[in-house]
Amino acid sequence: MQRYFRLVLFAAVMLVVLAIPVAAVLARTYFLAPTTQPVKAQPIQFPHQVHAQAMGLDCTFCHRGAITSAQATIPALEFCMSCHKVIPWQGRPELEKLVQAFERGQPVQWNKVHQLPDHAHFVHAVHLNFGFQCSDCHGDVAAMGKPGVKQVRDLRMGDCLTCHQQNGARTDCSVCHY
Repeated sequence: MQRYFRLVLFAAVMLVVLAIPVAAVLARTYFLAPTTQPVKAQPIQFPHQVHAQAMGLDCTFCHRGAITSAQATIPALEFCMSCHKVIPWQGRPELEKLVQAFERGQPVQWNKVHQLPDHAHFVHAVHLNFGFQCSDCHGDVAAMGKPGVKQVRDLRMGDCLTCHQQNGARTDCSVCHY
């Protein structure tokens, strides 16, 4: 009996010893990530300042999916070209890239800026319909010049839970996790 007890005790100690490093890795990977990240280079330096600040376009004019779905969506080149086919683009390198991609039928491969863990979902439409502004989570994108848009909020679970608690939203796991 004493031998069995020692074996169980040894197994329990080994489980704890091995579980601590694994738990630390999982915490960094799933619970602590993502955090604010450096600005990612984009294939086209999109001027949010021109579109949102100078022209006064609302975020949802281009990111229409934010009103009705989970993703805010990046507009298709056809949508961009509905304006840019009449705006002079020659001699404007970033606009030339846009027009060339459109003429070749090649989508622009934008780099994702705001990162959420794969096991969490965020529905833009729900938050916008509740009354949040895009800038509440994304910052003042209209004022973000070069090098470009950056993630300004931590977007970790604690950040979301705090916001839900402050605004009287549900905090049970199934709200954000599949």
